[in-house]
Amino acid sequence: MMNKNTGEIISVEEFDRIFDEGEEDVLQFFDTDNEIRPNLIERPVTLSLPNWVIKRLDIEAQKMGVAMQDMLKVWLAERVKQEIA
Repeated sequence: MMNKNTGEIISVEEFDRIFDEGEEDVLQFFDTDNEIRPNLIERPVTLSLPNWVIKRLDIEAQKMGVAMQDMLKVWLAERVKQEIA
């Protein structure tokens, strides 16, 4: 592993020791500028709903002061978390 600040290369065993001791910041060994979080990559979804549902969702989003799409993301994520708990 390479220290992103100094360019120093350390072994995996040395990294494990530093991590286990907890006395030194291990983030220096990670490239946080180019991190990838696969579970947070968004994909478009097409969903057809009755007009009355869309109108009601729009009203709820307006009450919350957010875009309907953002509200739906939160609502759906909360429901999925409930189902897997």
